[in-house]
Amino acid sequence: MATIVGIRFKRAGKVYYFDPTGFEDLKAGDWVVVKTSQGVEAGRVVIAPRQVFDEELKTALKPIHRRADWRDLTEMERLKLKEPEVLATTRAKVREHGLPMKPIRAEYNFDGSRLTIYFTAEQRVDFRALVRDLTKTLKARVELRQVGARDEAKILDGIGKCGLRQCCSSWMTDGFPRVSIKAAKNQGLPLAPSEISGNCGKLLCCLTYEDDQYTAIKGELPAVGTRLTSARGTGEVVEINVVKEVAIVRWDNGNLLEVSADAFRELAERKQ
Repeated sequence: MATIVGIRFKRAGKVYYFDPTGFEDLKAGDWVVVKTSQGVEAGRVVIAPRQVFDEELKTALKPIHRRADWRDLTEMERLKLKEPEVLATTRAKVREHGLPMKPIRAEYNFDGSRLTIYFTAEQRVDFRALVRDLTKTLKARVELRQVGARDEAKILDGIGKCGLRQCCSSWMTDGFPRVSIKAAKNQGLPLAPSEISGNCGKLLCCLTYEDDQYTAIKGELPAVGTRLTSARGTGEVVEINVVKEVAIVRWDNGNLLEVSADAFRELAERKQ
């Protein structure tokens, strides 16, 4: 058995695991300083120390360097307050160099020695001269990172069509799901792009959340157009209501009747 602690470095970011030896009393919400492949970083504990089987570990765990104290948190906040100004400087430099790119966020690392600038562009951009200029101006090692439409929406944050904070910015930590127009059709949603697209301009990630359930319920109900025969006579399925789990049948006398999925399931069991 091995003991691990889960640490997150960014809001709605991936959880990384470290060896908490010497810091077994860490609790969710505590800040710690660790050494990563990108250098020294500060992260927040999101999974308190616990034991897992050795086979669950894919790589050797790095140790916790130390707890973050008030001085660390104060410096992190100071650097964060500088980021809007740095972003404005970067945008001005981009205009000077005449590059077809849009910087959307500047982000310092823990100690301010490295600065990551996220940008969008419709094509690959040769920004080597820009990096040299920014490094000289901002007195930090600069990394420019191109992102797509979904990552841009995640970074900028916002409110979704549901009136809640975007899923990608609040809790989605393992990338984006694969979404197809088939999910919208399966759920009987309007196919107008304005109705099924998110702030990123892509299909809503939430189209995937209930798609399997819709498919399962539809599999227990007859398709629209199916002819049915019962003691009431004959009729035709004219609508499927997945939320209520019923098929709406119009009998030949014109009457409409809701027939539940349970009724069709019971009928199928009798035939077996």
